[in-house]
Order: sequence, then structure tokens, then C-alpha cells
Amino acid sequence: MNASEFRRRGKEMVDYMANYMEGIEGRQVYPDVEPGYLRPLIPAAAPQEPDTFEDIINDVEKIIMPGAASPACTELETVMMDWLGKMLELPKAFLNEKAGEGGGVIQGSASEATLVALLAARTKVIHRLQAASPELTQAAIMEKLVAYSSDQAHSSVERAGLIGGVKLKAIPSDGNFAMRASALQEALERDKAAGLIPFFFADSFNFNPHKWLLVNFDCSAMWVKKRTDLTGAFRLDPTYLKHSHQDSGLITDYRHWQIPLGRRFRSLKMWFVFRMYGVKGLQAYIRKHVQLSHEFESLVRQDPRFEICVEVILGLVCFRLKGSNKVNEALLQRINSAKKIHLVPCHLRDKFVLRFAICSRTVESAHVQRAWEHIKELAADVLRAERE
Repeated sequence: MNASEFRRRGKEMVDYMANYMEGIEGRQVYPDVEPGYLRPLIPAAAPQEPDTFEDIINDVEKIIMPGAASPACTELETVMMDWLGKMLELPKAFLNEKAGEGGGVIQGSASEATLVALLAARTKVIHRLQAASPELTQAAIMEKLVAYSSDQAHSSVERAGLIGGVKLKAIPSDGNFAMRASALQEALERDKAAGLIPFFFADSFNFNPHKWLLVNFDCSAMWVKKRTDLTGAFRLDPTYLKHSHQDSGLITDYRHWQIPLGRRFRSLKMWFVFRMYGVKGLQAYIRKHVQLSHEFESLVRQDPRFEICVEVILGLVCFRLKGSNKVNEALLQRINSAKKIHLVPCHLRDKFVLRFAICSRTVESAHVQRAWEHIKELAADVLRAERE
């Protein structure tokens, strides 16, 4: 969608909302549709080719509005998470189809998803141990719980451990900065021998469509193999939140899958993106970014002053000037002060590293080439200043 069409469609959406507000008294307060109405009206998987904007808007009125905001808000999220899970080829255990035990939910961020998973795992092990030994107190169990993450994990994982009140141990990564199963196994055996209780294992998967899948913030996709692990940790049913369908088995009550009770209709933007681009369009978008990241990698490797710090796999290139951390910090400061491009650094072991991320929807090869020329010029200035 170019800028001209975006303006036109934006005006159409304003008209749609204005018409809705003008006619709102003619609409029912409570929908006629029953739980489960939506899934049969929507294909079981995302379209391979793009749909037209007109078709999507027509479906909003025909499929979504009869159940807005409930049960459409919930049911579209369940279907969209299944669509996305299939696009990623996740194991079927993570999907909500055919009365399975798993399913997906949209969290606000990966930080939230990590915390929710940790709290659910903590509650599950406490219940299991207390069922076997009723004399055990929650405090006695909590002080022995231990979770693990890679030493390269995001700080949000450590933060989840702090909030959850559990020990979190970093597992050393290998030469490629990947956590090895053997290192984790050693830590597990060592901690079990010391009387600790490992509890945080891989029954969930999370990533952010708002990072690289063209869905606006916030939209963090989380899947679990057993949804009762979440509902068992977060379910509360005060009178003012009860409804007639909650024990019917026909609905997914997402307030039991997350920390907040309230939630927005976030699946609607997924529905629009998946249909506007189609699976093939999204694949082409990601593949283009990966190609551009390798183009930048090639430019870096051709300059003997620079080095690539880790294998380039997706859209991120970790690189630095050969030399001290100080000279790389100076380079980053010049890059970001010039305000033509913006880079965010990291540390890999003891090295200060610059990160070049391909993430804009409109980025082209010309932008990558221009950014590299800019970096080279500033690098020359930094090295000249260091010699002086």
C-alpha cells in the first residue's frame, strides 16, 4: 500500500467509524451470535496470496461486527494464533484446533510472555510438590526453585526471575553464542544434587510479530502446549467477572492467560496484515531483509579495518572495528550523534559490538550502501583521531 492509497483507505476508515457512531443506537447492546460462531466463517489457514482491502472490510462487517467486541475479539485471536502457528510450522501441540490441549495468546511484549510462563511454571511445580507432600510450605519450595537461561538471553528473562522471586542461573554459551544441551544438563544434575528444584522448561514458545512481521505494537505471540498450565496459575472468578458461558467449554477466556484482566482487539491487526500480504508476501518481505543483511555483511568483510563478530543468520549484523572497545564506543557515539542512522550496541563476551538491524518496511539496497559509506567515513575519522 503506497502513501496515496494509505490516505484514501484512511479516509474510508474514518467514514466507517463515523457511520458506526451515527448508527450506534440502532445496533444491539449484546450480540445474537453464540460462542464458536466465528471459526467456521474463516479459513483454517492464512491465504497464500494477498486479499483485497475491499474483501477484508466487507468481512469486518459480515463476520466481525455481529460478534463485536465479544465473542469476536476472543475467537479471532484464537484463529489468528493458529494461522500464525501454522505459518511457522509449530508442532500441532501448540495449536488450539480439534480440541487440543494447547493454544496461543497475544501478550503485550516478550517480557510479559516470559514472566507469565515463569509464574505458571512456578505455580505448577508448587501445586505438584504440595500435593505429594502437604506439609511443604510455599516458602520452603520457593527458596529451592531454580530456572535457567543462556548467558546471551535478553535482560527481560533475568527481570522475570526477579519479579517471580526465583533463582535464575546463566548457562555458558559456546563459541557461536548458543546454549549447549550438555552445559544445561550439567547444571541440572549439579543443582539437583544440591537439593535445588529445576522448574522452568520448554513447554511454550514466544516471538514478537510487532518486531518483524509488519504488525503494529503491541503484539507478542505466545503459545503453550497445555493451556491449563496458564489458567491454573491465573484463574480468578469474582462475581463481577462471571458470565453464562464460562463453564461451557465453548470459549477461551484469555483473562486467565495473562496478567491484566482487560485486553484490546489485537488480533484484528494480525488479520488485516496476514490477508493484505498473504503468506507469500510475508515470506518475500523477510527474505528480502535477510538478503540485505548479507549484503551489509559482505561490505563489512571487504574492509580490513572491520570484523564480523557472529554468524549472520537473519536480519541482524554484529560487527566492530578491529581494536579496542574504546574505539568502537567512539565510533558508535559519532554514528548516533550524526543522526543519519541509528545503531544499538551489545557486548559479546568482553567485546563491545555494533549491531546493524534491517527492520524498516521500506528499506532497499541503496539505503544499506549509503549507511555503509557513512559508517566508513566516520570510522576513518575515529581512527585518525586515535592516531593523533
